[in-house]
Amino acid sequence: MAAAAAAPAGDNPYGLMQALNEGGLISWATFVILVAMSIGTFYILFTKFFEQQKIISQGNKVRSSFWNSPNLREASSKLDAKSAYRAIVDDTLVAQEQHGKLTNPVDQHDWMANSLARSQGGIGARLGEGLAFLATVGSTAPFIGLFGTVVGIYRALIKIGASGQASISTVAGPVGEALIMTALGLVVAVPAVLAYNWLIRRNKSIMEDLAAFTNDLHGYVMSEGKVKPAIVAAGTTAPVAKGAQTRSAAAPTPAGTQPLTTGQTSTGQQAGGTGTTTVDRR
Repeated sequence: MAAAAAAPAGDNPYGLMQALNEGGLISWATFVILVAMSIGTFYILFTKFFEQQKIISQGNKVRSSFWNSPNLREASSKLDAKSAYRAIVDDTLVAQEQHGKLTNPVDQHDWMANSLARSQGGIGARLGEGLAFLATVGSTAPFIGLFGTVVGIYRALIKIGASGQASISTVAGPVGEALIMTALGLVVAVPAVLAYNWLIRRNKSIMEDLAAFTNDLHGYVMSEGKVKPAIVAAGTTAPVAKGAQTRSAAAPTPAGTQPLTTGQTSTGQQAGGTGTTTVDRR
């Protein structure tokens, strides 16, 4: 009541500053922690968003021009130096060179698969950096705000008890001020939870695209450039015949569909007798 009477006309005697002063050092410390959490949340949100957007843009460039190059080294030069796709291609080239230097022979297929998986996993780890902070803020900020509220109410009740006045007008102001800390905790936690879920979903989509690119790159290397995705112009899609089943462009041609060669039947088996091609002309 005394604070309300002493306040200048037009000023609110109950507010954030009054709540912090009422709670003392603990309320100020709680407020500073919540502000730091909020700043960290929005910093991570915007930095991770731009990082993800860069990878998505690089993926569009890969689909439109990467596979037009005659070899991997020239294709790699078309990508940004610090992009995720460039890192995977560079690791592939390094793995090719290292395989030839092994003294104990290891199957090239397994060696390349492990190298690509390790490269892809490193990119996934970098994309996930900072997300643990968002999860921590989303789960702890409400409780930190509640702690400030408890301390504020405790101090307010101590002062009310010392003054000997327990009317509703005396209790409502200090207790209401203390509840501001709980509201601040929720204001900090909700954006952190939303940002965490949104960034996780975008990371999942990016990793799916990287996995598809890694699979195509693996097939390209193992086939010495003979197997690669169909090159489609940007903004268009490859035509699909009516009733035809779609399959990965990087998949090898199924048995029985290759052109017939001397010494083979139409089913791919060795012909007997004259060694000429046997074809059913019915």
